[in-house]
Amino acid sequence: MSKQHWQIPATEGLGLHLKKGQVIRVTDVEGEQVADFVAYREDDISERLDPTVTMDALHSMKVKPGDTIYSNKYTPMLTIIKDTVGQHDWINSACRPEMYALLYNKQDHTSCYMNLNAALSPFDIPAPDQHYPFNIFMNTVIGPSGQISVEKPLSQAGDYIELRAEMDLIVAISACPCSESLCNGYHCTPIRVDIL
Repeated sequence: MSKQHWQIPATEGLGLHLKKGQVIRVTDVEGEQVADFVAYREDDISERLDPTVTMDALHSMKVKPGDTIYSNKYTPMLTIIKDTVGQHDWINSACRPEMYALLYNKQDHTSCYMNLNAALSPFDIPAPDQHYPFNIFMNTVIGPSGQISVEKPLSQAGDYIELRAEMDLIVAISACPCSESLCNGYHCTPIRVDIL
């Protein structure tokens, strides 16, 4: 049963406290929507979720229930409890206005970078030079030659992932605003967040 829930409107973000032992569920409401997820240690914001450390510790680019998500200090930060999709991204940084300018020739585009900064601001977490999130539902495919392509997410309406906090955290989530590519199936939709 959900203790608290939020619906993040398409292209927007959310910040919240997540206490040790609480489980957060991130749900793709309509399907094919990426959620950029970052987390900071509540009592020491120099410690944050780190995709590269997580891949190093797990010796894998894929995660499954029971796997640990690590901080930049190699400390267990979250544990994956359930996952109905099984395909997420660890290698792409948050989209930002400069990316939209370079790749799509669009200026001042809403971005995950801006959404995450705004979501973290009430917790006095300053904007970093860039966010390196756990990109939930993002379907990044690496070819045999090393070529990278972002394909349509495999998540369908109602698919979700559940993560248990292993320390007190401040979490931010962005419903990715990229409608210019297959990243969100060319259409941005909401993300639901529940604390169970």
